[in-house]
Amino acid sequence: MKLMIINGPNLNLLGKREPEVYGSTTFEDYLGQLKKKFPEVELEYYQSNIEGELIGKIQEVGFDYDGIILNAAAYTHTSVGIGDAVKAVETPVIEVHISNTHQREEYRHVSFISPGAKGVILGFGLQSYDLAIQSFLG
Repeated sequence: MKLMIINGPNLNLLGKREPEVYGSTTFEDYLGQLKKKFPEVELEYYQSNIEGELIGKIQEVGFDYDGIILNAAAYTHTSVGIGDAVKAVETPVIEVHISNTHQREEYRHVSFISPGAKGVILGFGLQSYDLAIQSFLG
């Protein structure tokens, strides 16, 4: 099984950014834990703060991988383009969020990703990624 984790803007700051919301673990450290926990899964990781680069990566892997785990971060609520890219590819996409976006500002309650996603996992901290991997193994 080959899965691509794609993280959007500001998630490169995990471990430093708002630890009360996002925790104190960097994503690179957590990725190492995921690889140990799921040795049967080939996990690849990509992060960008740039919308077009995220769309490009979705298109690049969206026909060859077994799954995409996408945390588009703030672009979830603003990017029709990323939402369209998710709908355009054959690879199933699980939308994840570290925080429960429905407990946050009103504008974060809308997702342009969800209509094209296989499922949505939010509010379980970094464990949201773990749950997304498990959904592909299920």
